[in-house]
Amino acid sequence: MEFTVQQIADLLQGTIEGDSQVKVNSLGKIEEAQAGALAFLSNAKYEPYLYTTGASAVIVSDKLELKKAVAATLIRVPDPYTSFSTLLSYYQTALLASKTGVEEPCFLGQNSQVGENHYRGAFSYIGHNCTIGNNVRIFPQVYIGDNVTIGDNTTLFAGVKVYTNSVIGSNCTLHAGAVIGSDGFGFAPQQDGSYKTIPQIGNVVLEDDISVGANTTIDCATMGSTIIRKGTKIDNLVQIAHNVEVGHHTVIAAQTGISGSSKIGNYNVLAGQVGIVGHITLADRTTVGAQSGVGKSVKEPGTIIQGSPAFDYKQNLRALAVFRKLPELQRELESLREGKFTEG
Repeated sequence: MEFTVQQIADLLQGTIEGDSQVKVNSLGKIEEAQAGALAFLSNAKYEPYLYTTGASAVIVSDKLELKKAVAATLIRVPDPYTSFSTLLSYYQTALLASKTGVEEPCFLGQNSQVGENHYRGAFSYIGHNCTIGNNVRIFPQVYIGDNVTIGDNTTLFAGVKVYTNSVIGSNCTLHAGAVIGSDGFGFAPQQDGSYKTIPQIGNVVLEDDISVGANTTIDCATMGSTIIRKGTKIDNLVQIAHNVEVGHHTVIAAQTGISGSSKIGNYNVLAGQVGIVGHITLADRTTVGAQSGVGKSVKEPGTIIQGSPAFDYKQNLRALAVFRKLPELQRELESLREGKFTEG
């Protein structure tokens, strides 16, 4: 695909410095881009590359003051990073739109309906009584169980598994290998030391505008629903257990695990390898640092915690500073003890 700088500027509502009719046909990093590529500059430490880049056009801040002449055509916008992200979204949408029709072999169950302009890849399976919206892209080897609902403009990449009764909203993206609606980890201990399986008869509900990363698993509820609210973004290799509720526009990084029946507030940030115990609540706008273990509820909105067990971020940093000095402090303590005994 090839576009003029003017077309891109119109899309981003930016202003042009240079030749508006220059054509670009690819996207690239500012330090590596060659002729025909479009790059962007949002981090000041990369500004030197602006004056040496081979890119034909660069998206920059409308507040950037140039230190020397620039060969590339500039597109000035209020926020280059957001504008470039918008452009990537349009580019990805255009690529996905090229996928249409039905590849064989694939299966569509009885009483299931698929909307207009959809794509179903080879070896995909859609069960009975399903409702699939318009512009949905279902890549090869996707499994969709019975009674599943999927909204418009949602993409399920190769190997996604969606269990029976799941509900997936519009404008969602499920990356390869994601599993939606598998059994929650429910086992009742018996007197003889064995475990009895507790049937998991609930479902999973993903609201609109949700991204689920590769090989992430979201378990169905024991009863009721495991719910992921609108706009939440989930990284690869995340485990979300049964009856968890995740609020609006929360981000969850890789290798995080959330135990059953916990409630994660709106606009939370869970960094990588966070572990959260079951049956607790995190207030809105809570931030949990990487590798933290959260063992109790967070009640105050806007709290930042870190550590295992997790507690206030600043206190944790002070505690770590002391922890690093423990060998030295131990030596000093031993010296004081020896001196005391000598004086006695």
